[in-house]
Amino acid sequence: MSSTEKPEPSAVPAERPGAAASALARWRPRAASATVWYLRLLALLNLVAVLAVPFRDQVQTHNEGEYFTPYLLTAGLTSALLSLVLAVAMRRRKRAAWIFNLGLSGLTFVGYVVLKGDNFVRHGFNLFSVILTGLFLLALLVGRREFTSKGDPSNPKTAVAAGLIGLAVGGGIGATLVGATNTIGGANFGDRFLYAIARMVTVQPSEHVIDVIAVPTWVNAVINAMGAVLFLLVLYVAFRSPRGQELLTPADETRLRELLDRQGRRDSLGYFALRRDKAVIFSPSGKAAVAYRVLGGVSLASGDPIGDPEAWPGAIDCWLAEAREHAWVPAVMGASEEAGVIYARHGLDALELGDEAIVELDEFSLEGRAMRVVRQAYNRVKRAGYTVRIRRHEDIPECEMGELVTKADHWRDGATERGFSMALGRLGDPDDGRCVMLECHDGDGELKALLSFVPWGATGLSLDLMRRARDTENGLMEFMVIELLQRAKEVELERVSLNFAMFRSVFERGSKLGAGPVLRLWRSVLGFFSRWWQIESLYRANAKYRPIWEPRYLLFEKSSEIPRIGIASARAEGFITAPSLPALFRRRHVRATASADASRLPVAERSGKG
Repeated sequence: MSSTEKPEPSAVPAERPGAAASALARWRPRAASATVWYLRLLALLNLVAVLAVPFRDQVQTHNEGEYFTPYLLTAGLTSALLSLVLAVAMRRRKRAAWIFNLGLSGLTFVGYVVLKGDNFVRHGFNLFSVILTGLFLLALLVGRREFTSKGDPSNPKTAVAAGLIGLAVGGGIGATLVGATNTIGGANFGDRFLYAIARMVTVQPSEHVIDVIAVPTWVNAVINAMGAVLFLLVLYVAFRSPRGQELLTPADETRLRELLDRQGRRDSLGYFALRRDKAVIFSPSGKAAVAYRVLGGVSLASGDPIGDPEAWPGAIDCWLAEAREHAWVPAVMGASEEAGVIYARHGLDALELGDEAIVELDEFSLEGRAMRVVRQAYNRVKRAGYTVRIRRHEDIPECEMGELVTKADHWRDGATERGFSMALGRLGDPDDGRCVMLECHDGDGELKALLSFVPWGATGLSLDLMRRARDTENGLMEFMVIELLQRAKEVELERVSLNFAMFRSVFERGSKLGAGPVLRLWRSVLGFFSRWWQIESLYRANAKYRPIWEPRYLLFEKSSEIPRIGIASARAEGFITAPSLPALFRRRHVRATASADASRLPVAERSGKG
């Protein structure tokens, strides 16, 4: 062959260097999912073993003598709960759960092979147990890179502290029970305490005290149950997600205000991103941001992203990446249809929550038969001598603002301040000077009601707070709203966002001719619950103004997470409160002693008719 000739290509092509890596990358998510399903199956089998005596006896027989069962199959309730907790943590791709399973299953596998290596060859069930445990261990190793979610750095210390405190408390309770029911004399408090600790940790009594302690079976069961609860508590603390940043930094607030100055007209809820119990994450370009709060492992965003819509995808990507990094459940409350479409492109599903009532000033009028009820209510309150004063917050002297804040705090319905997605959470803060205050006085000049609105761009307002005294005329809130709409030129106003009507379309379509049985049933159910939560009156109160209805959506990644998201939303809005020591000593701004009703309650409810 001459030097210019090229060698013929080999008949068998060489394997590409990246082929093996590509195949491994395809198997990683499958292997990770396999570990989750294995733990779910083990949780189910252990639960069945607890309830079904024959199956439990069979499993316990295989765990004795020369036999052994697959990893975590012990026919115990503790094992069932442990498997379930680990399955949940592994599904969220938590690194700590992967390390825990790798260490425990690795020790189990090595123990089977080394200590009982001659047994699994002779017994088919033992061979099955070794193979199944080995496959689980192999799946853990193959899917290692899938488990990237970080835990809170303080989790290990907190888990150790919880374990030690739990043992001390459980040991004390157990020692008291043993002392009250012991039928053998001679055991001091130390003996009883060691007996309880041994029962909690090993489920077996200590040989040192077995000759001086004899208690009823129910006492041992109570002590064992305390041990199981403590074990699960330690696991929860060890695997829980980080709580996340709670406060908006001054630098973040400044950047958000700059974005709102440029793009604040797009979303009526945009200004509420400035709540200081929210965190914010910006797009790589800095032109958009997502405001959110982490509650119970849920990263709960509110409204639309702030800023340029072209930069929204970048901000959403960063927010989702942070949620996955910390094993948080991503969710959005109150997104508009425009933002919902973009969130959907990032893998989130949508559920319509209701509609926002928006009044365009150039289309509003009190004339006509449709406005007769509102017009009559307005005229009745006006004849009673009530007047309304409209001012920007920055135009209100500090001493007067202090009095308004005190009144608003006094008129608040309940001790809990509510707010997250549709309320600012503070009143009278110096940084909110562009907010608009409506003060309503009776014929004697006494202050009877307040309305506060936040800016919505340069020419819009969004309702934030609504408070009134209980001894005022019915229709007072309607009177104040109409005064604002009629005197819009005083604050250069073009549109107003009033309230959010949950499930509005159900009430509207369900009352029409031809509505289907499912829709009518759903309307009846909501009507029943409206006796307490006034869901229907929310729609009726807003419909009086003939507004434009803008739908708002709840966005979520998995439908199975909706209950968890619902609880986190209720906590964020203040409907569910979890007492904590920091909350008892938290100080509020000196001019922010009253906050908005974040639930954006209907006019009828806030005016005392509810």
